[in-house]
Amino acid sequence: MNEVTKTLCERRSIRKFKSDQIPMETLEEILKCGTYAPNGKSKQSARIVVVRNRDTIEAIAKINGSFVNKPGLNPFYEAPTLLIVFADKNVATYVQDGSAVIMNMLNAAFSLGVDSCWIHRAKETFETDFGKKLMQKWGLDENYEGIGNIVLGYRDCPLPPAAPRKENYIIFD
Repeated sequence: MNEVTKTLCERRSIRKFKSDQIPMETLEEILKCGTYAPNGKSKQSARIVVVRNRDTIEAIAKINGSFVNKPGLNPFYEAPTLLIVFADKNVATYVQDGSAVIMNMLNAAFSLGVDSCWIHRAKETFETDFGKKLMQKWGLDENYEGIGNIVLGYRDCPLPPAAPRKENYIIFD
């Protein structure tokens, strides 16, 4: 198996992180890979916001977690870095564009020894007054919608095994 397919098959979502911050040069490489994700008509509708400030991450986590009925859940699992992917709703492929950016960064991170988890509810989080204020601070107007969050860091647990692949996953005609 080559290195790319190995990364694609072995990457797992991690839900327990050490507090150690990832080096800036590693983060920049992960972010660069996100900017090279496929996107509709080369519109590059996505924008990536990097949050490394613990207080800001916790405030966003509190809002994000309010959309699930799991008291005490920290939806960002104490990860030291949060990436939020937004995309311009005026571009027809904005959801797919943002999702492709997320996938590129998840796989790039794993290939560089950094663990991650894709966290949903970015759309809902940034539709709140709190979220809208943060978007304004980051220079994102109402045309942008939260596509997803990625938490990054180093796992504080064993790498989970893959779930068995379902039958009939692939259909040949």
